[in-house]
Amino acid sequence: MSKDLLAAFREAYGNLKLQPLLEPRELERFRVDYGSQVIADLEQLVEDSPDGDDKIIFTGHRGCGKSTLLAELKRRFNQRYFVVFFSIADTIEMSDVNHINILFAIAVNLMFEAEKQQIPIPPSSKEAFYKWFATRTRVESQEVGTQASLEFPPFPGIKLLELIKLKLQAEAKVREELKQQFQRRVSDLIARINEIAAIIYRATSQDVLVIIDDLDKLDLAVAREIYQDNIKALLKPNFRIILTIPISALRETKMVAVMNTETNNQIVPMPVSKLFGKGKRCLPDAVPQQEAKDTLCQILTKRIPQELLEPQVAEQIVVKSGGVLRELVRITNECCRICLRLVRKYPERENIKIDQAVLQEAVNKLRLDFATPIGTADYQILKNTYQNCTPDDPTAQKFLDLLHGLYVLEYRNSEIWYDIHPIVTDILKERGIL
Repeated sequence: MSKDLLAAFREAYGNLKLQPLLEPRELERFRVDYGSQVIADLEQLVEDSPDGDDKIIFTGHRGCGKSTLLAELKRRFNQRYFVVFFSIADTIEMSDVNHINILFAIAVNLMFEAEKQQIPIPPSSKEAFYKWFATRTRVESQEVGTQASLEFPPFPGIKLLELIKLKLQAEAKVREELKQQFQRRVSDLIARINEIAAIIYRATSQDVLVIIDDLDKLDLAVAREIYQDNIKALLKPNFRIILTIPISALRETKMVAVMNTETNNQIVPMPVSKLFGKGKRCLPDAVPQQEAKDTLCQILTKRIPQELLEPQVAEQIVVKSGGVLRELVRITNECCRICLRLVRKYPERENIKIDQAVLQEAVNKLRLDFATPIGTADYQILKNTYQNCTPDDPTAQKFLDLLHGLYVLEYRNSEIWYDIHPIVTDILKERGIL
């Protein structure tokens, strides 16, 4: 077996994880100039907030690069703001997210970041905050490895906050008790959040900016309860906040109207890279747009050595991705898995690379993944969307589910239009639906 070839594919496989680029080292190695207009839009809204407390809602398809872009935004703002960037999935069980535990998570992560940066908060204020957190989450002093009473000093703040995060994520009873405590007194929770933010501002002379990622992964019904029914409370803290939301929520007329009203029309969508113009992909002589294709190929070049990937196959992977970063990485990741198996199966071969046969095997596997959950009614919606660049009813729940699951992709220029995922197109053609 060629150890060099095995090592090369292992490294490429590691570079193709389905995770956002959050760490500075990852951004330095893999970041390309992608989404610069969206960053400029978000930066303008944050910087030009008239009262310093604007709320911005950020949306886009799962895997289009939102998390990486928000990490880049955090890096840019770190010197000018006290930035708290966290994933809601790291703090709260995703099936049980509501506006109250989002607000509580903001409070916890404000204090966590203050401790992490060793912000000089007066000990009396720290003690009061920690007692407040501990009491409301039933944290006992012995749970954080100390026999001391809940006082500061010597109370270990970071350890307490980490424990609270674990409890919020793992214990439904804690989340339910928080909901019961603050459902009718949410103003008390908001007042405590504002108090923490004010003390941080006095200690740092920096305005607070909170960025909450992964709210876009919520089911639409949960998003509706948060962003439509309880949005006023969620947006009450008096500092800047960026929140994410599922792309399918933008098809909900009432929810969008409420969000626009409460945020002063500050909803920022992140578009998918448009490889083809509206209705062009289905033409036999369709050629992808050069700039979008080159950008996505550059992403692959940074993650996988050129000698492991045939150039024309790289372009085919780009086209099969539909312009969605997550899909670009997912397809290539699957190709690397196949090649790693081939290296072990044929140890004498030195010319194994991602070629047409490997790509076809990877696409076949992903095609099965797409095909398994969908039924007859879904196929009809997909067919209509493909033929007309729009569904019969863009607000229908089945269409929204397909949009949320990346079966349908939304594109934007002077208008909004839709296409279906290229791998899903293959399924429809294979079944004689197209």
